[in-house]
Amino acid sequence: MAVLKTIPKRLSYTYEDYAKLPEGAPYQLIGGQLIMTPSPTPYHQEVLKRLEFMLYEYVERKNQLGKVFFAPIDVYLEEGETYQPDLIFIAKERLDIIKEDKVEGAPDLVVEILSPSTAYYDLRHKKAIYARHGVKEYWIVDPGERSIELYENRGNEFVLVGKAIEEGEIGSIILPGFEVGLKAIF
Repeated sequence: MAVLKTIPKRLSYTYEDYAKLPEGAPYQLIGGQLIMTPSPTPYHQEVLKRLEFMLYEYVERKNQLGKVFFAPIDVYLEEGETYQPDLIFIAKERLDIIKEDKVEGAPDLVVEILSPSTAYYDLRHKKAIYARHGVKEYWIVDPGERSIELYENRGNEFVLVGKAIEEGEIGSIILPGFEVGLKAIF
């Protein structure tokens, strides 16, 4: 916790506190708390690399639909909520939310790859905040189960619209034609 010594102890933290952390500090601001997120496993990173490559190829190289970013990149949603999603897509008509030091606002697509240290937040708190702030599509990738769940935002709540386990494909709602075969990433 030596990293936190530069920030006074509080019951709740703000983005201003979070911004004082050194670059690359393994924390996210979740529910006003500085939550340490340890480095992901090599397998987690392998899954992320494969998904990021597919999404980048489809979005940026082939179709020029917007921008794709992968962790760590700060996504500021509100004063006590700044996350580092594993993978995000921002449509070209919304690129103005990309600022010099962070993304200010909801990406169009967020992909979170579960790990033991972050699963609770990804499946509960962060999921609700993403929905409330207008993330259009949310993917939960579970390397242990070798599954992907696809959620669509309907009225600021996510509704499960697709799930594949071990095989099959998941196709994006907001990126028609973008499909991921599970055998290609797991």
